[in-house]
Amino acid sequence: MSAGSLSRRNLLRAGGVLTAGAAVTMLPEVAFAEPGADTTTQTRTVTGTFPLSISDWFYLPVKVPQGVNQIDVVYSYDRPAVPPGTRGNACDIGMFGPEGIQLGNQNGFRGWSGGFRDRFSISASEATPGYVPGPIKAGTWHVILGPYTVAPQGLNYKVDITLSFGPQGKAFEPNPAPTSALAKQRGKAWYRGDSHLHTVHSDGRRTPDQLVAAARAAGLDFITSTEHNTQSAQLHWGNYATDDLLILNGEEVTTRSGHWPAIGLPAGTWVDWRYRASDPKDFRKFVNDVHDVGGLVTAAHPFANCFGCTYEYAYELADLVEVWNGPWDRADEASVTHWDGLLRGGQWIPAIGNSDAHNPDHIVALPHTVVLADSLARTDLMAGLKAGRSYLAESTAVSLAFTARAEGREAGIGERLRASTGTPVTVEVTVKGAPDTTVVINDQLGPERSATVPASGEATLTWTTYPRYTRWVRAEVRRTSGGPNSTTPNAMVAMTNPIFIGDE
Repeated sequence: MSAGSLSRRNLLRAGGVLTAGAAVTMLPEVAFAEPGADTTTQTRTVTGTFPLSISDWFYLPVKVPQGVNQIDVVYSYDRPAVPPGTRGNACDIGMFGPEGIQLGNQNGFRGWSGGFRDRFSISASEATPGYVPGPIKAGTWHVILGPYTVAPQGLNYKVDITLSFGPQGKAFEPNPAPTSALAKQRGKAWYRGDSHLHTVHSDGRRTPDQLVAAARAAGLDFITSTEHNTQSAQLHWGNYATDDLLILNGEEVTTRSGHWPAIGLPAGTWVDWRYRASDPKDFRKFVNDVHDVGGLVTAAHPFANCFGCTYEYAYELADLVEVWNGPWDRADEASVTHWDGLLRGGQWIPAIGNSDAHNPDHIVALPHTVVLADSLARTDLMAGLKAGRSYLAESTAVSLAFTARAEGREAGIGERLRASTGTPVTVEVTVKGAPDTTVVINDQLGPERSATVPASGEATLTWTTYPRYTRWVRAEVRRTSGGPNSTTPNAMVAMTNPIFIGDE
């Protein structure tokens, strides 16, 4: 069966299918015969070509009859040679069930693997990582194809769909992670967490148990699972949980206009990703949905150098900006510079740092965020992050203490020290675990004071200023040589969110 070249007849407007005005490209339907008494499987093959100028998403309707207990999909596409500087072919894949493909329809969503896998299976009992187990109901399912990049020659694709017939298997029982990690509870304290991580449930190479082992070895108190565009891992974390590591739920919402991890979600929550920054109402809707369930929105790796990775959405709708993603590089420097510019302009969005670790050679907790929270619980951690009561560090060996004092009052990271214009304000930062680095106090004018951190790794830097001259202060610790975790000179080792000074 061939889908042929796409024509305007196949380009449908989404009258209730996605959103008003959103274009939905529907491929010709794939029909299966009613099974005979001896039928065990049926396979249909679809081929077609995506031209260079196309939509982001294509839906292949699959008419599933009664009696099916498993769906298997295998796909492939050609990868012709292209000139240097020209994008080649890459195509993502996922699945929606008969409940529908409407924007935000979590009941219809059954999984996503992007371009990481070339096949997947779904049954009532189990599913390929990235996909959600559940009954195989009769009706119209949709394979979703997402041409990520298309070569000038076009993208020739092939999709094989196999239905297996027989009784439904035993129903899958979700086992989400516990909501507490008793061994790490310390009441109000500084907790260390990495909130951008991947496993085999999206494009990571670590299994969930391997990620837990790496996080524990790094000395973290909590992690957040953020698989691309799917909630499937959230349904399994209870199988791998320990009493000394809190596992929070999230999703890296991966759109064609940038990535925004939604973190601190209730287990089983899915966030849709089928829109661009040119659809601001859709983005705002899903931001609101995340907030409604107690989650936070992160503007991820804003200057990442890959198509669709650079954050293009409105910063004012984000709760956090991921200014440091993995080993320090030029994209991180650009992110900090941009974030600092927003802060100077009066728009403060708390900074966060995460490893974005995908593979065993990626270091979990490089970097991570240290947050002051009332307890090691989802709601308290989200409150601490949203308030900016946090700093970023390259490893759990590094710690910072940062305060501002005036007239017997003291403020810490993310807080405001109220003081009149002529009142002297003493700013103090103490760093530990960062040998052979430089610690710097910045305000809106730039670096104001610095000191060398000796081989012992400990140093305290003090500076006195006045609200007349300084609106906020923040601290950085950098390594001139770049060091073992970066080849970029002046690499970040730790940095704080600001302390605000003076009346608002």
